[in-house]
Amino acid sequence: MAVGSKELAPVELDTFEDERLVDELKKAKEELFNLRFQAATGQLESHGRLRAVKRDIARIYTVIRERELGIRATPAPVEVPAKAEKKTKKSKDAAEAAPADETKEA
Repeated sequence: MAVGSKELAPVELDTFEDERLVDELKKAKEELFNLRFQAATGQLESHGRLRAVKRDIARIYTVIRERELGIRATPAPVEVPAKAEKKTKKSKDAAEAAPADETKEA
């Protein structure tokens, strides 16, 4: 990638879930709006940043569209390890009763 954000490399975008891609797209659009506003008021110092943000937006749109078409694989959801649940007497009784109910119906 010659120009663009170093955080949004195409390889890294493949690892993002759809929700995160939408969040990154929203951030990039807000940044583009702010950069355009700065350019209009003469406060923009880095004109290359405009081009980089536009390319980032296009890159994100491309990944989203390729996933919709099935060209690019959607990453498997990462399971967050849940905290160990404390077993109370009520939850143990409910867990033991549930399998017994299923065998009666079958």
